[in-house]
Amino acid sequence: MTFITKLILQSGDRAVLDSVVEDIRSTTERKGVEMNGPHSKSPERLRVPQAKRTTGGAEFTSWDYTVYTREIEIVGHDDIARKIAAKQFPNSLHVEVEVKQISQVGSGS
Repeated sequence: MTFITKLILQSGDRAVLDSVVEDIRSTTERKGVEMNGPHSKSPERLRVPQAKRTTGGAEFTSWDYTVYTREIEIVGHDDIARKIAAKQFPNSLHVEVEVKQISQVGSGS
């Protein structure tokens, strides 16, 4: 059985995101780990309205920001994938980890 570890990294700070992705890429290259990605998604523009009072009425200027997303897949090498996923990431970065188990063709599973 082979495991595919998918990391989804999101941040409003593109420089921090790219730095972390580059660090992951260099780690996997140094260890000889198969990595797919990073795959970039289109930046997502978000808008958050801000009320001046809790009762409604007048509003401040809305808060607009952009979220950048990168997806990376690590094939096999569970120990390296686990170490990367358990790293201490910057507070401005949101990280999701998905692990999928795949069976090889003809394995009977």
